[in-house]
Amino acid sequence: MNGGAWQPRTVLRFIRSYPTSTNVVRVDTDAGEGFLKAMGNPEGPHVLACELVGTLLAEWLGLPTLEHALVQVTPEDEIPLARGGMAVPGPAFITKAESGFPWGGDEDVLRRMRKPQDISRLVVLDTWIRNCDRYRPAPNRRVNRDNVFLGWKSGPERGLLLFAMDQTHAFTCGRELTRRIDHLDAIRDTTIFGCSPEFVPFLDREYVRIAVGRLRQMDGAQAGRFVARVPMEWQVDPPVREAWSRFIVERAAFVAANITSSLWP
Repeated sequence: MNGGAWQPRTVLRFIRSYPTSTNVVRVDTDAGEGFLKAMGNPEGPHVLACELVGTLLAEWLGLPTLEHALVQVTPEDEIPLARGGMAVPGPAFITKAESGFPWGGDEDVLRRMRKPQDISRLVVLDTWIRNCDRYRPAPNRRVNRDNVFLGWKSGPERGLLLFAMDQTHAFTCGRELTRRIDHLDAIRDTTIFGCSPEFVPFLDREYVRIAVGRLRQMDGAQAGRFVARVPMEWQVDPPVREAWSRFIVERAAFVAANITSSLWP
């Protein structure tokens, strides 16, 4: 992940816990500060698996993601969660603390982005992985603008970038992963996820076409490699992993064939 650029080994101290759905915790590590999602969170270990695989797929699709890694929580760390209890020892998902802010719905802020084409890629990603926690339209409308993160980058990519972050509610909308994940209704769901009304003026046919071309390259071997990254401690059984890999491939093909006509009827 991230080419091994950022790999914390040890949690040094607890900083703050937040009452989010996964009780995310800010911690300091031997590689700097980060935001930790651990076992023992109220929604269970499967949301951690969705976060990991969803983030890997975002990278594969060409979207910027927060630097991330798996780090081992130990009994000695004693990390309190916002809604009670402690982080359970074992592998946890962590992202590096970055300079930036959650988008508040202001369309003018989007115009300041260095790569507005990433909005098109994000809509393709969220539709592919059925991520209900950025924007899901009616009848089950759900809006969470905090999950649209804009970060400042220095160096060659200096400027304001859109990051694909928080994929915990991808694939199952926070529910448990089961062998039914590859059910035909899920694969052929025509809902366009992630497309806030403010995003519509920024949608670009050419960049959707490029993302669609990438989706057509997804195959069983690649999907299996991503799912295999999920630690066994997160309790995703082998039959579920197989069904999940099939979903990733078959859903990619369906979205590739249909998303352009759905966005521009």
